[in-house]
Amino acid sequence: MGTAKTTAGRPPSKGRQRIEIRYIEDKAKRQVAFSKRRTGVFKKASEVSQLCGAHVAVVVFSEGGKAFAIGNPSVDDVLRAYDPFPGEEGACLVQVEDDDDACGWAVESTLRQAEETKARVEAEQARMNAIGEKVMQAKGGRLFWWEADVEQLGVAELPEFARALQRLRDNVQRHADKLNAAAAAAPSPTPLLLLQ
Repeated sequence: MGTAKTTAGRPPSKGRQRIEIRYIEDKAKRQVAFSKRRTGVFKKASEVSQLCGAHVAVVVFSEGGKAFAIGNPSVDDVLRAYDPFPGEEGACLVQVEDDDDACGWAVESTLRQAEETKARVEAEQARMNAIGEKVMQAKGGRLFWWEADVEQLGVAELPEFARALQRLRDNVQRHADKLNAAAAAAPSPTPLLLLQ
């Protein structure tokens, strides 16, 4: 039959071709290749995570030292599982063999964090209750808590007492501002004339 048809006089494209894997000398081409291949690597990592339920973390550094990362559930979670931050308990390195335990280490880590948070909340509530009791004792026979004798309060109670006073002051100021605004917006009463 003949030659391949061209569009607008151009020769037919060569299509997708294999290229030799070697260092790219041209800096502009190298940057384009880095960007495209980085996207491809991230896409494959995401697919592995979605299809297999795997925990994945990929970190790529560009030639200029800029970091690019992707992770599931997150890069931090995956890295902390194998190398916890200083001060954190050892990582839960569970070798997962069946699908039922696929998130075993993540669940255990989350439960441990929840227990630690609960303990901190309970400790803070106990501390605030103790401060409240100390303020009530310092109140003595006075009518209001803000009249407490600050000389009876300790170093731990004084900052909380000061914050409570500041909150009270702010609330009173807001209420006074509302009253002033309402008074300014209200029409002034007309004077009555008394006839005799």
